Order: sequence, then structure tokens, then C-alpha cells
Amino acid sequence: MGDYGMLLGRKRKIGRMIEDMSVGEKLTLTEKIEDKELLLYLGLTNDSNPLFIQHDYASQTPHKKPIVPSIMLTGIVNSAVSKYLPGPGSYILRQEVEFLKPVYHYETIQFLMEVTEVNRSSRTVEISFCATNGNSEEAIRGKMLVCPPSPPRTDDGLALENF
Repeated sequence: MGDYGMLLGRKRKIGRMIEDMSVGEKLTLTEKIEDKELLLYLGLTNDSNPLFIQHDYASQTPHKKPIVPSIMLTGIVNSAVSKYLPGPGSYILRQEVEFLKPVYHYETIQFLMEVTEVNRSSRTVEISFCATNGNSEEAIRGKMLVCPPSPPRTDDGLALENF
């Protein structure tokens, strides 16, 4: 079953609900963009932009070498919402993002996410995020409005079956 067995073969716990969240909570992530992730993205989206994959083309641009597609970088932040802050069962309602510097293949990117607002009446949290590239320069910044998980209706109240 490979990795999917771990994902689909057991009950998954839900993330933290709005009542358990507070302003100032932080999450840091470190990601390195490798060929495997780039090829998966490009294959899934059928994106053949030479700026992402062709060294000879990219060398003729101001970037000088291939860059990581911006949607892949946003995907890391979105995945962090689903996995950690607030976690499984949450979803993004709105997202604003600026790409200040390019991120190159094989760079290690440091992400910082912080809860900046908790609105219990609308059951939403605002999360600000930024990321620094391999040169410690701010490469990405943004914010998102997230709906944390709702209480599930299960016997144990803590886990749900997949599919």
C-alpha cells in the first residue's frame, strides 16, 4: 500500500477547534524543494513553463536558474493548515500572498506562521505567514482566513473514518 496505507488505513484525529485557539500561536516549518516534488507538481498540472525546469532557458532570464512554482510554495502553507495549524478538518476561506523573492530548486525554505486573530463569532482565525529563502531573505508573505474544524458527530468525538 505504500504511503497511502498510512494515510487511508486508520482513523485520523481532527485538529484544534476555535475554542482551543489563541492569538500568538506560532508554527515553523523547514522545507527543501527537491526534484521529486517539482516533477510531481509539473506532472499533475501539465505545467511545462521552461522557467521551472529548463536550466538553459532560465540561465538567460534575470533569475539565472530555474525557480520553484509559486503555487507549490503556497501549497506548503496550505498543507500546514491541514496538518498542524489548526489541523485536520480545517479549511482556508481566503488567502493573500506576495512573492517577494524567487525560491530556487534545492533551496531550504523556512516558514513561520502565526495566529493573528481569533473570531469566535464567525468561527474563523486569521493566520499570517512568511518564508525566508536560502539567503535568509524574506521570499513570501501573506495571510489567510481559516475555518478550524467543527466538532465531529462520532461515538468517540475524536476521529473519523477516511472516505
